[in-house]
Amino acid sequence: MDDKDIREIRIDLIVPTKSVLISTARGKRPRKEETPISRDEREHVETCPFCRGNENQTPPASLQVPAAGKWDIRIVENLYPMLDDEPIVPGLPSGGQQAIAGYGYHEVVIDHPNHGIILHQMSEQHLALLFGVYRDRMQTLYETDPLIKYVLIFKNFGKAAGASIPHSHSQIVAMPIIAHDVQSEVHWSQTFYQKNQTCIYCALIDEALSLETTSYDRKAGGVNQGYEAGQYVIEQSEKFVAIKPYASRYEWEVHILPKKHQSNFIEISDDDLDDLASVLRRTMLRLKAVIGEIQYNYFLHSVPHEKNSNEFANCFHWHIEICPRTSIPNGFELGSGLFVNTISPEAAAYKLRHAL
Repeated sequence: MDDKDIREIRIDLIVPTKSVLISTARGKRPRKEETPISRDEREHVETCPFCRGNENQTPPASLQVPAAGKWDIRIVENLYPMLDDEPIVPGLPSGGQQAIAGYGYHEVVIDHPNHGIILHQMSEQHLALLFGVYRDRMQTLYETDPLIKYVLIFKNFGKAAGASIPHSHSQIVAMPIIAHDVQSEVHWSQTFYQKNQTCIYCALIDEALSLETTSYDRKAGGVNQGYEAGQYVIEQSEKFVAIKPYASRYEWEVHILPKKHQSNFIEISDDDLDDLASVLRRTMLRLKAVIGEIQYNYFLHSVPHEKNSNEFANCFHWHIEICPRTSIPNGFELGSGLFVNTISPEAAAYKLRHAL
């Protein structure tokens, strides 16, 4: 599928205050050929603090799987935490300024003992184990500390994505506030639910899987644009679907969602973890096939943990956002808050869907 010229501002369907500028002509401008990223494929590196056998180079594990013997996944406190359970008390702000103590937890999840392995090379069994660890640790943090309102799980892979250590790892940050992006998703999801009595995410999944439509040019006649069923679907299984967002901020951005409504990631079953692992691994394989060695972020958005969180159960839908980093935000994007995508989501979805 050729990427025809498109220049349009698309409104995010979940958070309508966010917009994306799709400008495919920008992708044709001259660019300096980038050097492919190199990756250390060694199984063990003596100086790497995350390799099995180098446990003395990190803080003690807060969780290890299995609990005894050779570990497959290990969680340790971040040596350079963004938040801490012994925070520095902020000084008295001036005027209308406000500040609260940077209380919370910042942990590193060592995804795998193999130094050079990357996500799509991990077995589905191991990926299911990893996301099960996320689930269990999230639940523990909420249950043991009533001050924690939100737990964000995320992964940075590659320097362009902010990773400082090449050994595959992800991170957990437990906060006394609800992250802005999550708060916006919850707010707009609730607004949509109050008007339509259905979850916006469920509606989008149904639309992505089944909607097929054609628009016509009334003046000139003929077909203006056609939308095939499943046009934005990248990968799917019985229980999960990977979708290319209509208003994608990043050129190869993909979201993974459960087909059945579920607001809280903590409620995912072990069987569903197996199914999720399969979709995630194949999605990453598709990204690798199309754009090569990828640098990316992924993060998991689940319902906030508040006293009134039950009111969000029907309107919010947990999901994983995968954001490959193939470009650096420019001055226009930073100054306007409007992301510029130089590949149409339809063309990107087509390439990813036909990659394997």
